[in-house]
Amino acid sequence: MKISLAQRRARLGVRHGLAAPATTVEDAAAGVVALHATDPASVYLAAWARTPAGTDIVGEVERALYEDRTLVRLLGMRRTVFVLDVATAALAQAGCAADIAVRQRKLLEQHLGTVGHPANVEDPPRWLAEVAVSVEKALRARGSATAQELAHDEPRLRQQLHMAKGKPYAAIANVTSRVLFQLAVDGRIVRGRPRGSWLSTQYVWAPLDGWLPGGLPELPAAEARAELARRWLHAFGPAPASDLRWWTGWTATQTKQALAALDTTEADLDGEPGLVLSDDLDPVAEPEPWVALLPALDPTAMGWSARDWYVGPHRAALFDRSGNIGPTVWADGRVVGAWAQRPSGEIALRFLEDPGRERKAAVEAEAVRLQTWLGETRVVPKFRTPVERELSGGG
Repeated sequence: MKISLAQRRARLGVRHGLAAPATTVEDAAAGVVALHATDPASVYLAAWARTPAGTDIVGEVERALYEDRTLVRLLGMRRTVFVLDVATAALAQAGCAADIAVRQRKLLEQHLGTVGHPANVEDPPRWLAEVAVSVEKALRARGSATAQELAHDEPRLRQQLHMAKGKPYAAIANVTSRVLFQLAVDGRIVRGRPRGSWLSTQYVWAPLDGWLPGGLPELPAAEARAELARRWLHAFGPAPASDLRWWTGWTATQTKQALAALDTTEADLDGEPGLVLSDDLDPVAEPEPWVALLPALDPTAMGWSARDWYVGPHRAALFDRSGNIGPTVWADGRVVGAWAQRPSGEIALRFLEDPGRERKAAVEAEAVRLQTWLGETRVVPKFRTPVERELSGGG
């Protein structure tokens, strides 16, 4: 079955809440499966781009995350932090995080036994298990706590590691964040409210089963991977299987098994083989013309590993060396430029191709709307890209 580039772009616009806004922040997240949350600002900016004008985005995201808890912040696909609805979070935990937890535990145990400072830990598996139980007990006693508070309750969190000893970039650091990371990826604790504003990267921790009564549903890994693949294909398909493998961080075998559990149809994507759900073959109606200003690490921009069909020849300007995308300007399913916020608060634009007079005017109006919404808030992407640095004056 042949699926045109125009149809892929139409699906992107409609299903990602860009051609027409999603009703709620929960719908905005579900439309792209999950919102990237490595950079906290991206969650709010991505929701802003996908919800009706005038929405109290900060209030609505905080309601969903911290009051109603219909969304949860979780480390999942590709060892990356996302914001997902609870049902999708359960899929990510069983289908992605559980494997990451095994690998990270082995790595931490190895480091405890080989690069401990001032001395290595004896019997690292036992030490880590005991400390994890102790930290979880302390957290339950407090209800919620910062990393510093937990290190006060459990002094073994101050155990140090001497990383890259003898190298110019050698560093000595406590294991506090590593142990909390392990508990989180094990599905035992969860990041709660940030300390400070919505731009903060420092969180208060809470027991997962206290934050979400009953915790996350426990699912068989294969079943979770199949359903996660189905949701991704609905949001990002048709697409090559290699894109799904990249997005999830699965092995080739896991990807193959997940897709085998689904009813899919082969698709010809302008000569490239892809897959589409067999109950999703009808074309999506071409939406009205649309534009969007999407933030760094936006889930649409980071949804595929093969990006030429929407990024075009602009990759070098838009991505950093690790493959993280900066803020982008979109028109009708493709990237046409970039944006950045200057220290003055101005939203600066650069068009990398001509979208036409009407689209250009719409983008400029959207930049004014974003500048007005941000007001005195200043947002600097966690990962800087060439064009963003130049536009913002960041060097």
